[in-house]
Amino acid sequence: MSRAIEDTNRRMLRARDAMDRDYAQPLDVPALAAIAHVSPAHFTRTFRATFGETPHRYLQRRRVERAMSLLRESERSVTDICFEVGFASTGTFSRTFSEIVGRSPRAYRKEAAASRVPTCFTMAWTRPNA
Repeated sequence: MSRAIEDTNRRMLRARDAMDRDYAQPLDVPALAAIAHVSPAHFTRTFRATFGETPHRYLQRRRVERAMSLLRESERSVTDICFEVGFASTGTFSRTFSEIVGRSPRAYRKEAAASRVPTCFTMAWTRPNA
């Protein structure tokens, strides 16, 4: 692997790590591109080529993964969880959650409560694919 490719991958990983760490904060492509020290357009193209999805979709999936955990492990309302994981509206949260997981947040919580298995198994079985 060439040094240029390694450098590009390192920059993309740095931005993805920031997304993993600060997923609940308002993050936009220009801010993430600045972390990677590239232009916003180049960042979006390179991120997608490197990780197979756009930065926006990765961030949505990351937020939904965290919401899934909170829905399984807490009794907090869906609305509270929506805002805690970084979504600005409950409609967007519910639509995105349903697209990625295949069911609504409330239905997911009900199914998770019905099947009490160790968390490690639940996380492996329910990891979003999209």
